Amino acid sequence: MGRRNRHNEPKSGGNRQAKIAARAAEREELSVDPRPFVGFAGECDMVAMREFVPSATGRLTTVADGRDVTIATVLPGAIAGLVRDEELGGEAFVGLQVQVHGPDVAADLAYAVEWATRAGHGETLSAAHPDASTPALGDVVVADAPLEIEVHNDFSWWVAESVEVRPEIEQAIRNANEVMMPSARVSAEGIEAAWWVDAGEKAHIRWVRPEDEEALFEALARVHSAGALDLGEGSRFAGSFRTHGLLVPVFDLDPEMHHQEWADGLKALDARLVEALANEAPLTSEERSSRDGLRARQVTLR
Repeated sequence: MGRRNRHNEPKSGGNRQAKIAARAAEREELSVDPRPFVGFAGECDMVAMREFVPSATGRLTTVADGRDVTIATVLPGAIAGLVRDEELGGEAFVGLQVQVHGPDVAADLAYAVEWATRAGHGETLSAAHPDASTPALGDVVVADAPLEIEVHNDFSWWVAESVEVRPEIEQAIRNANEVMMPSARVSAEGIEAAWWVDAGEKAHIRWVRPEDEEALFEALARVHSAGALDLGEGSRFAGSFRTHGLLVPVFDLDPEMHHQEWADGLKALDARLVEALANEAPLTSEERSSRDGLRARQVTLR
């Protein structure tokens, strides 16, 4: 019997299947709206809560019955949703920072909200699994309802008041608290989604802006070229990052100053940016140079 020619043997389909799966995942990601929360009154804050705010909650109102569902930065175990026992109020929660997620953040959230409206008391949802039958987020949640956010100093809100906490839950809360950096949302008229964080040696403000990315980037370049891209004394523009179709300028700050002391600086810079956004003239050579320098310091989260 002749020797088998190994070159003619069928190759394993593992690599081929993996490549097909990777291409399918890439196509699915490209088909997703880069701004998952566009059209929502709280878009910028929802992006902040999804990406970097440690502990905060808000209320979403469902379209079907006007029921409130609490949206949270993260739930215990980074699960997608939970409903408290009836004797503890029966409050429904959905999480944004989850352990398991798909390419479409809005679809994941829509699935979790729908689940929360149907789930029984005491149930949990480990992960969202949206499919073609999952409605759009705007069909599940009232888009133009203001998102009233409560910022928490720790994760004790994971447990309802007057509940005796089990040792393992108490330890989980303690662990979460230990890695949490103090954060706050700066409150100022006309300013949204400006989030302060104390990172130790420095403090920062990460400011999620709603404008078109390219238009805002040019406005930042114009203001930077004029030497006015800061929040006042004790602040410095550190760079920017892109996430969920939005641009987030970041500022290094004097850590000794209270977060609300930056409110006036935010309003002043906002006015300069609005003016720059309205400027339709081509960028000058100095402004183009500023733009190139700013772009070199830009990163993309997702």
